[in-house]
Amino acid sequence: MGGRYPHMLLILILLHGANAAIDAPVEKWQTLDGRPPLVIARGGFSGLFPESSKFAYEFAMTASLPGVVLECDLQLSSDGVGFCRSGLTLDKSTLIAEMYPKKDKTYKLGLEDIHGWFAVDFTSDELINNVTVIQTIFSRPSTFDAMMGMYTLDDMAGLHPQQIWVNVEFDGFYRDHNLDIEDYLLKLPKDYPIAYISSPDISFLKSIGGKLKGRAKLIFRCLADNVTETSVKKSYGEILKDLKSIKAFASGIMVPRNYVWPVNNNLYLLPPTSLVKDAHALGLEVHVGSFANDILTSYNYSYDPAAEYLQFINNPDFTVDGLMTDFPPTASGAVACLAHNEANALASNGERPLIITHNGASGVYAGCTDLAYQQAVKDGADIIDCSVRMSKDGVAFCLGSADLIASTTAATTFMTKVVTISEIQSKSGIFSFDLSWSEIQSLKPELTGPFAQAGLKRNPAAKNAGKFFTLPEFLDFAKSSNVSGILIEIEDAPYLATRGLGLVDAVSGALVNASYDKESKQQVFIESDDSSVLSAFKKFPSFKRVLTVGTIISDASKPSVDEIKEFADVVMVTRGSLVKVNGFFLTGFTNLVENLHAANLTVHVGPLKNEFTNFGFDYFADPMVEIATYSAALVVDGIVTEFPATATTYFRSPCSDPTKNLTYTIMAAAPGALVSMVPPGALPPALPPAPLLEPADVLDPPLPPVSVSGPPEAAPKVADSSSSPHSSSAGSCFLVAAGIAAFLYSGFH
Repeated sequence: MGGRYPHMLLILILLHGANAAIDAPVEKWQTLDGRPPLVIARGGFSGLFPESSKFAYEFAMTASLPGVVLECDLQLSSDGVGFCRSGLTLDKSTLIAEMYPKKDKTYKLGLEDIHGWFAVDFTSDELINNVTVIQTIFSRPSTFDAMMGMYTLDDMAGLHPQQIWVNVEFDGFYRDHNLDIEDYLLKLPKDYPIAYISSPDISFLKSIGGKLKGRAKLIFRCLADNVTETSVKKSYGEILKDLKSIKAFASGIMVPRNYVWPVNNNLYLLPPTSLVKDAHALGLEVHVGSFANDILTSYNYSYDPAAEYLQFINNPDFTVDGLMTDFPPTASGAVACLAHNEANALASNGERPLIITHNGASGVYAGCTDLAYQQAVKDGADIIDCSVRMSKDGVAFCLGSADLIASTTAATTFMTKVVTISEIQSKSGIFSFDLSWSEIQSLKPELTGPFAQAGLKRNPAAKNAGKFFTLPEFLDFAKSSNVSGILIEIEDAPYLATRGLGLVDAVSGALVNASYDKESKQQVFIESDDSSVLSAFKKFPSFKRVLTVGTIISDASKPSVDEIKEFADVVMVTRGSLVKVNGFFLTGFTNLVENLHAANLTVHVGPLKNEFTNFGFDYFADPMVEIATYSAALVVDGIVTEFPATATTYFRSPCSDPTKNLTYTIMAAAPGALVSMVPPGALPPALPPAPLLEPADVLDPPLPPVSVSGPPEAAPKVADSSSSPHSSSAGSCFLVAAGIAAFLYSGFH
């Protein structure tokens, strides 16, 4: 498996864009002109760098489609030089207040008093030489703050983009200060690559329209539907009801996303409006903004930003003409790689990693429920999994943890059952083996996300939907589905034996009863962190045995690898064992996959999650970049994910095969590329290397016999409602190993 792709070439590529000689087949798009929708980089790659900065524009051009449009929110200095900077004041996006603490002013904007630092009060020399830019959104890296000065429109044009989009927001304000944006734009050289000029000001568009002589398209930029446009004294929502009137002064419109795909108060999608089709019927382009990977817009997208882009460009009824985004590489991938591929068959397993679920599609429905498994099959997972738990009366069933608090409603009805069992976890819990199966059946599943406290809930409308599967029910379901295999995870078997519960025997018996010992159609994986458990399944030669290494390791010693080969075929590792991290930046890959492959062991990694708080910055808050990294650069054999739909969307795309010579592809992260741009001293000291896996870490004592009488009851303990249950070893993630809290981006400033 290690030779599937020439991945070392990918690691050497500094940035994520990939230009090549062969274009993808031409598709007929439902845009106004039938061409692919534009990717418009708002302030450059502003999801990563301070917006409208040198790095933001350069990286947008390198990491996006070749035709990416660079956007500039135009401001003028007191001497009439054009700068790119959003908003009217400068103090929120620059350090101007520190440099000029006494030059703040208060000006009227309409009927409102605006206080701050304004470009009109500074010369271009003062702004260029003394003012540096900063990131304005706390979920994004502040590491590049104060590194770069303000960027002029001429600076941006000097990068030679194919097209520039200039947005003019405050023409009236500049006129009040004897500065004329219209005159500034008209005096630019004729070969200046400005292709689009947008404004929310109808009077400005009408005035400049007769003087441009077709040098640029004019776009009417609509603000929120209840905001009033000052020149015609109508709300933007009302103006859009008369698209013919817009056609008289503009070539198109730029609208917020809810004008096209509205959402209800619970953040679920409503049916689309007819705006795009109505505008196209009149010859008006429709551009939508501003997209960003690190915001929650609708639960329908399951935190996959590509799914949102595709909703606007790949639905059966229409395609918008442009996507204005803070993350142009993700939008580029949606346009160039993912659209029009939903009917593509997945490559065979030998040509890509297996897509393995983690408690089913547990990012969409409560883990290990019938709905989570049904969704996983619908989403195209190769392997569905069952983490087997035992009830007090010996019923084997699927659930992500023996502690019922996190994934069920047990805390509302069985608080008297709260105990602390150090052999299972350090925190108190309500454990499945202390409840009968009938008591467990009285509970409801509970869908909770790992970042819910940061406001990132998962599908709250289905929070308690679904029912639990017994192990035989899971096996029956799997047999009737089209999955290529199942994975059975076994935890806590030694402790359960002391309670009179034979977990290994229960699993073996269920698999035999379901004829999986004779099954040739579906592969069976048995996973455990206990070598004695895996050794017990040697009697089933067709089964693949998976050793879980839940701790973060930097590599595996040869003696440990030799020991693993005695009882396992596959090693399941956490993300932190494959990727080195410092200060949320990737600094390198470990050699673990390569060394395990050399020993003829296959490698699974996970679990993967979609929430943007889950990623180092090199992944661009894009789960597909992480998948590309494990698949194309590290060449793992299986990806364990809570969102299988994201993985199947990626692997249906031609861009999932880096050997194809495409104009643009979704590239793996390049460790060290971003961190090399960080100024000295801006990052914390690097953590010491993770330990090497040794034989003592993988060898366990023989399983104890199943006792007839259980041990003394564990001492009850009042539960701490603020604590969360201890996760399974397979649930560790590399950001945790790097000391990153669940609120990954919240504390950067």
